[in-house]
Amino acid sequence: MSIPQQGGGPIEHSEQLVEYIASGEKPRADWRIGTEHEKFGYRHADLMPLPYEAAPGQPSIRAMLEGLQARFGWTPVQEAGQIIGLERNGANVSLEPGGQLELSGAPLETIHQTCDEVNQHLAEVKSVADDLGAGFIGLGAAPVWTQDQMPMMPKGRYRLMTDYMGRVGTLGTQMMYRTCTVQVNLDFASEADMVQKLRVALALQPVANALFANSPFLDGRPNGWKSWRAHIWQNLDAARTGMLPFVFQDGFGYQAWVDYVLDVPMYFVYRDGKYIDALGQSFRDFLNGRLPALPGEIPTLSDWADHLTTVFPEARVKKFIEMRGADGGPWRRLCALPALWVGLLYDQSALDAAWDLVKGWDAETRESWRQGAGRMALDAQVGGTKMRDLAREVLAISEAGLRARGRAGSGGLVPDETHFLNTLRESVETGKVPADELLEKYHGEWAGDLDRIYAEYSY
Repeated sequence: MSIPQQGGGPIEHSEQLVEYIASGEKPRADWRIGTEHEKFGYRHADLMPLPYEAAPGQPSIRAMLEGLQARFGWTPVQEAGQIIGLERNGANVSLEPGGQLELSGAPLETIHQTCDEVNQHLAEVKSVADDLGAGFIGLGAAPVWTQDQMPMMPKGRYRLMTDYMGRVGTLGTQMMYRTCTVQVNLDFASEADMVQKLRVALALQPVANALFANSPFLDGRPNGWKSWRAHIWQNLDAARTGMLPFVFQDGFGYQAWVDYVLDVPMYFVYRDGKYIDALGQSFRDFLNGRLPALPGEIPTLSDWADHLTTVFPEARVKKFIEMRGADGGPWRRLCALPALWVGLLYDQSALDAAWDLVKGWDAETRESWRQGAGRMALDAQVGGTKMRDLAREVLAISEAGLRARGRAGSGGLVPDETHFLNTLRESVETGKVPADELLEKYHGEWAGDLDRIYAEYSY
């Protein structure tokens, strides 16, 4: 979840909302890659989730953050006197509602750099966790813990969201407390570039979900989905999730995105270090000084930035585009996810090829792929086309895009970034994604003992 924004003057005219998003435009030479990934922490002693606080020397989220701060030079981020995050050199470590530890990486130029950043972060986390008797695991959903066993982090935003999620959907609190994702944030050069990239990102998000499907368990047993996390997002809050058919309509651009976000009910306003309840209220009313939570006040640009973080479609626009469809997972896939999307979106020939692949799909087709990916992963099929074949074609386009970029690594010894796709190629060749591997072990050598997942799949 995003850290609250600070600063920004008052919004005096509605054009500023569009201008805020348009200010993210960058020339190709300045395009960067921002990766985010979440993972579950647990105690080695009983395999239960890490609480926020515990006795001195006992594993906890607070002890993890303080250990990272003391040992590796991170600067603490606090809310109401509690440490709730860390900052260092453009990167952030933050907390999801159930204590999932998230790295929001610095904007970097190549996948080589982002993968190095991930490696360093996981090494730092393991160093602190080992001393505390804790472990971390990359999965799309908590496999054993019940909803009641999940802790709540001391962030005002999460208290408000928990209450609201219970009113507007069936699975919102499960999303908050029991899921993890890996995503990538990418730049755009112009309004037209944003439109093409967002359309491709939305249409092909089910392919990413299928390739990264990694949440086949819930409450200690198989749940019938390869990606339970995908199922959760399909049953959360229709006002702020989905595949956004309007994005594919003629005339879509910055203004249409602003209009969409304005119609999404608010969660909060952040003032003086506190979250003010604005649940269900209208940002349009806020613009006119008629927000019930703050009568007579008009919003600042930081309020708009915060509100942009409360829409949760499969891909979204802020000052960059976020690809949000993949389950959290093992190390190799943390590097593969940004490689997949950089290959598709950062080379114009690849982007054009990806758009040619999906531009004939209607909203029903895109939604059918979304539904099928969550339940069946690479075994899904829509209109006679198999997801496995679609994923093979998408990977070929991405590989060509990465090769055309030609960003070398290891001092020039590695000519490009294509090898980061190897784990995804293996999935297409075998037809098996992480969820398939987990289910095979559960029904085979684990003999239904899901506790074995922690020893075999932790970082």
